[in-house]
Amino acid sequence: MRVGVPTEIKEEEYRVALTPAGTKELTTHGHEVLVQHGAGEGSFFSDEAYVAAGARIVADAEAVFVEADLIVKVKEPLKEEYLRLEPRHLLCTYLHLAPDEDLTRGLVESGATCLAYETVETADGRLPLLAPMSEIAGRLAPQAGAYFLERMSGGKGKLLSGATGVKAANVIILGAGISGTNAARIASGMGAHTKVLDINLDALAALQQQLPAVQTLHSDQLTIEEEVVKADLVIGAVLVSGARTPVLVSEDVVRQMQPGSVIVDLSIDQGGCVATSHATSHRDPVFVKHGLVHYCVDNVAGVVPITSTLALTNSTLPYIVAIADNGIVNAARSDPTLARGVNVMEGKVTNREVAEATGNAYFPLEYVLPIEYT
Repeated sequence: MRVGVPTEIKEEEYRVALTPAGTKELTTHGHEVLVQHGAGEGSFFSDEAYVAAGARIVADAEAVFVEADLIVKVKEPLKEEYLRLEPRHLLCTYLHLAPDEDLTRGLVESGATCLAYETVETADGRLPLLAPMSEIAGRLAPQAGAYFLERMSGGKGKLLSGATGVKAANVIILGAGISGTNAARIASGMGAHTKVLDINLDALAALQQQLPAVQTLHSDQLTIEEEVVKADLVIGAVLVSGARTPVLVSEDVVRQMQPGSVIVDLSIDQGGCVATSHATSHRDPVFVKHGLVHYCVDNVAGVVPITSTLALTNSTLPYIVAIADNGIVNAARSDPTLARGVNVMEGKVTNREVAEATGNAYFPLEYVLPIEYT
């Protein structure tokens, strides 16, 4: 199979979908890897490194899409990219389709098969391809929050750890999944008074065992309101696989927060869990609304591309190799975990949550491709 690696064109996105090591693995399996000139430079992987691993460097994205069958990316395709897709293509990337009707429509109209890394899900609910980026984003969130709490960065001028005789900052984290747990680990390690809210008591118990200094609370609307209005830093780390993130913090609650407090909404790539959130970029990461600093970058992990790219290839490569070796039909039939990642196939939306969020008809993958789930 011909595997194509285009340069990411989303603003301030420095990750690349495949490392030279991943390239070597694919070429060892007999596949051809086409890498766009300069695709790895943002992560400090040179064209020469890809060539040494067996790749062929092509001049531009057009060449990648024309020649390749399997396109691997990091972020969702922008319009100029999804207009290049054809029914023969298989696209593998983070798609986050639920809040993006236009992108969903574009992928449906392309006829391509589109696999979303974030909905590749095991039978017990783990998300193995989303996990590494969630871990990194969670660890970055308190760092971003601490920076924007500084007075010169627009915040109220409060140190997360406090000081001798001075209270530490209050950090509220919504969600006890991978990103929330990692955010709690870093915030607590920085000395902040940290609380994590979630409806899943098992997740809270696991977090409490890992991080005994972190307070856990069952999440309900009253508790959210009471805790958020007292917070110096709120980190939204809510995830419903494939679906638009529920809005847990209303605009009225945001109005009641202390001016200069910070909101870091990690859920923004699925729509955001704070009513006042909207997507921002690394170039222009924050905005102020009702006196609150909002950090809502929708590709947080892209700010550390070396770490993120290595972690991404580590997790995605076994699935990419399986698809390249066997084709998407056989790979999906033999692995229900991989099959759950298929969001669009033959012009049909095959993920229920995406279909409901974007107003499309839902076609179970079994309708397009007979699969026995286990």
